[in-house]
Amino acid sequence: MDCPTCALTINKYLEKEGMENVKVNFATGDVSFELKGQKNESALSKGLNGLGYTVVEDQEAHPHSHDHALEHDHGRQGGWLKTNMQRFWFCLPFTLVLMLHMIPALQHSWLMQPWIQFSITLPVLAVGMSYFGVSAIKSIRNRMPNMNVLVTIGALAAFIYSLYGTLTGQHDYIFYETAATVITLVFLGNYMEEHTVSSTQAQLKKLAQTQVVMANMIAYDQEHNENIFSVESNALRTGDLILIKSGEQVPADCKILWGDASVNEAIITGESVPVKKQSKDKLIGGSIMVDGTVKAQVTAVGSDTVMAGIISLVNEAQGEKPPVQQMADKISAVFVPLVIGIAFLTFIINWLILQDFTPALMRAIAVLVIACPCAMGLATPAAIAVGLGRGARNGVLFRNATSLENFKDIRQVVFDKTGTLTTGNFTIDGFQILDPGISEEVFKNIVYSLEKYSNHPIAKSITRSWKTTNEIRWKKIAEEKGKGMLATDKEGIEYGAGSYGIAVGQTTSDQHNIYITRNQQLIGTIDLKDELRPEAKTVINYFHSKNIKTILLSGDRFSKAKQIADELGIDEVIAEKTPEEKLQIIGKKNAQVPTAMVGDGINDAPALAKATIGISMSDASQIAMQTAQVVLTNHGLKNLPLAMGLGRHTYKTIKENLFWAFSYNIVAIPVAAIGLLTPMFGALIMAFSDVVLALNSGRLMVKKVV
Repeated sequence: MDCPTCALTINKYLEKEGMENVKVNFATGDVSFELKGQKNESALSKGLNGLGYTVVEDQEAHPHSHDHALEHDHGRQGGWLKTNMQRFWFCLPFTLVLMLHMIPALQHSWLMQPWIQFSITLPVLAVGMSYFGVSAIKSIRNRMPNMNVLVTIGALAAFIYSLYGTLTGQHDYIFYETAATVITLVFLGNYMEEHTVSSTQAQLKKLAQTQVVMANMIAYDQEHNENIFSVESNALRTGDLILIKSGEQVPADCKILWGDASVNEAIITGESVPVKKQSKDKLIGGSIMVDGTVKAQVTAVGSDTVMAGIISLVNEAQGEKPPVQQMADKISAVFVPLVIGIAFLTFIINWLILQDFTPALMRAIAVLVIACPCAMGLATPAAIAVGLGRGARNGVLFRNATSLENFKDIRQVVFDKTGTLTTGNFTIDGFQILDPGISEEVFKNIVYSLEKYSNHPIAKSITRSWKTTNEIRWKKIAEEKGKGMLATDKEGIEYGAGSYGIAVGQTTSDQHNIYITRNQQLIGTIDLKDELRPEAKTVINYFHSKNIKTILLSGDRFSKAKQIADELGIDEVIAEKTPEEKLQIIGKKNAQVPTAMVGDGINDAPALAKATIGISMSDASQIAMQTAQVVLTNHGLKNLPLAMGLGRHTYKTIKENLFWAFSYNIVAIPVAAIGLLTPMFGALIMAFSDVVLALNSGRLMVKKVV
């Protein structure tokens, strides 16, 4: 697609044909929609071909949606005039020759003869019309006039008027260089615009290119001898064994079976400090093995890998339109007919006032070529592409562009406790044995034997610390939701390990994490400590500096939650809440002011979906990641300020871009209409209006946002 107006044209066409959920991504050329009504895919392809686009099937399309990539096909003349850059270089020498009359000494040379100028202009006009003209005709035929209509009318008007002057011998009427300059400079402008959009995509392409590397595959022959041979990473399948050596790139998502290593995961996290990895740890495809050698088993390939997920998330988000762009789209849709109307009025009024056809026509042509609907279309996609690209490079993934924009309104942030503000890794802080007849060894053995059967993070941390080989063999054991582990041994003695619920009536102290009972009698308690994430305090301070309220919402006991809130300086504590209550609380908070929620557990998923912006950690449960609009990769709580800063600054950049695009057109069109700009300068300024937007958007990549 040449410019965002193309994306708008395709969007309008598909919606007109009854398609739903249409997303056109100008940056990548991808189109997705839900097929509805009578039309089938081949009929829609034919319609899009009629608009001037070639549909390229996407092999990895989801079976229930329809994903395609588009290429513009107007102007595919022969071999090398395929890109706007090539067309510009082809037209430039002819145009420069036509401009020689500006040098006084050459004003009367043979090059200035009308018929010679006519023949020099023809190649430029041919290339211009086979590109702009074909596109203009197709867009008019489909009642969706695009920017190329303005360029075509402007160039043709100058050329036909000059031809009339040549045929009638009126040398004052000859402006061949205007026709050639307009075409040449618009090719240059289109190239610059393409280049700026593709450079924002370069970041993603860099990520995508890491997908295919050589891998050392391990295979065994009949004698069980190990053989290692090289294969391309895209030939790997889930379950394959691979060897990764120091300095190599990890070829696919995998799990270490043997060996220790230091791994640079900057490609995902933006952090270049190597991370220590050992047996059973996961490696992300695309990360670099700084030191060490490992044998690993491939866990995901192709579109299932972490990297593919990131790329598709960012691509999808780029195709989304935030609310601010919808206004610009509405104006873009009527812009071309409006400009043609203004150009016609300019011509008539100037002709009546000046009583001279030539300057009146030049002013009308200047209006046509200086108007830039592309600037309005490019304002949002350029900023969003850069914002999303920077986010992805630093471990912040936005699921859609709307969440990027919504950050500007957030007035309070709700945090889950376990796994979000804390690491989720518990350590035993202390324990108490209340029955003097039980030794420490027996007590630890009872606890280990019970907790071994639970999947709860607390239970796992205890079994890690108190592992024993002398465990009790239970006759019956079960986990009761909300209570804990209950078991009966071979002698019929009942044991329990769980929350305060199993010890009610035995003690009034509800401050402990785990209570141990034997035949319903309390025999001991255990206290645990959950480590705070080292970056939690900095993140909370950041929100306070921005006057954003912080709230801790936890299912844990109030005293525990309060202790953490006090340590971090959190404004409000809401504790001892079930997932259903969490959902209602977020609903209420959201109704008061826009609220972001940060969580990572299965029980957080409904609340994350309900918040203005749901933010999840990438090591969260799958369901929390699916319902969140923003995902922070690799324990990325530290990236939360960056996510908010990027959201706010991207929105600010979009506003600046739209202000420039509108004010440019509002100022430039009247200036051209009163004759202060020639068509040549008009075309040059139009080309640079897009460059200004691109440069402003590019600042997002480096500017301080936190």
